[in-house]
Amino acid sequence: MTDLTVAPQSDPTDIYRHRDALYGTDMLIAALKGLNFFTWLSEKPQTVESICEYFGFKYRPVDVMTTYFVASGWVQREGGLLSVTEQGKEHLVEGSPWFIGPYFPPVEDRPIAKDLLELLKTGEPASFASRDDEEDWHKAMETETFAKEFTAMMDCRGVLLAQAMAKRLDLSGRKRLLDIAGGSGVYACSLAAHFSELSATVLDKEPVDAIAAKAISDRGFSNRVDTLAMDMLEAPLPSGYDVHLYSNVLHDWDVDLVKCLLEKSAEALESGGMLIVHDMFLNADKTGPLHTAEYSVLLMHVTQGRCYSEKEISDWAEEVGFRRLDHVASAANRSALVFERR
Repeated sequence: MTDLTVAPQSDPTDIYRHRDALYGTDMLIAALKGLNFFTWLSEKPQTVESICEYFGFKYRPVDVMTTYFVASGWVQREGGLLSVTEQGKEHLVEGSPWFIGPYFPPVEDRPIAKDLLELLKTGEPASFASRDDEEDWHKAMETETFAKEFTAMMDCRGVLLAQAMAKRLDLSGRKRLLDIAGGSGVYACSLAAHFSELSATVLDKEPVDAIAAKAISDRGFSNRVDTLAMDMLEAPLPSGYDVHLYSNVLHDWDVDLVKCLLEKSAEALESGGMLIVHDMFLNADKTGPLHTAEYSVLLMHVTQGRCYSEKEISDWAEEVGFRRLDHVASAANRSALVFERR
């Protein structure tokens, strides 16, 4: 098995972005060809709320869409008002001699773009990868075949991200880590590999817990990393841990559930307990980074969540009793926010 303490010699961030940004172009096609959005917006600045009201759309997907357009340089945000930039007016608004609309394919030729248009209306995630025979990600994860496929996807990414995060965290003196919705356990195993006094539990629903147990055993960490079959949304988190980790988890859920999970950690951790939120984060004013805004479109398509800003996560964590300690980079434009229970 791969040594979970070793980093690659080259930086794969540009390769990761091809995957993370996969649905961004379909978001542009949906807005440009399905809504003529930029032409409409060029007539008068709008807020996210007024866009929702005019089109009959839900807030979450419009927030994700407009954040992506702002990060791309086609729309600008001044206070709460959104307007088309000069680049957007020249190339994305009908009537301009440089209008590029005809160059893009129709929505009907792009299954993801079609689903994004529907998602704007309903706010509900689409089937995974717009597969005709698949449910949305949350329901599909309850089936063993899909759970194995998706967990393997996240595991191969975790081999890169987990060691990069572990190298920059200070967990000296910490004894027990709860890896919440920890998938294959690659993060828990990597942290155990870097910190010899640390043991860990990977908490996840069936059938992922069994998939994780096998992966942990295959990596040779069964003596220090175990599993717990549990739905994190349905019951209090277990006590007895001094570190909680949410790695690429909170972005799967809408705001109310993110706040709920942070509150559950605050209730389970004693004073001085550590909370680590590892993810891709938007900047405070949600104007970028572009890589994160692109990834947020993918998340919006397949989950109930989106990418959150550092400020959003920090504010919500502080509201339930944490104070922020640190922000450390991992890899591929991911990073970890570190908090302590007050």
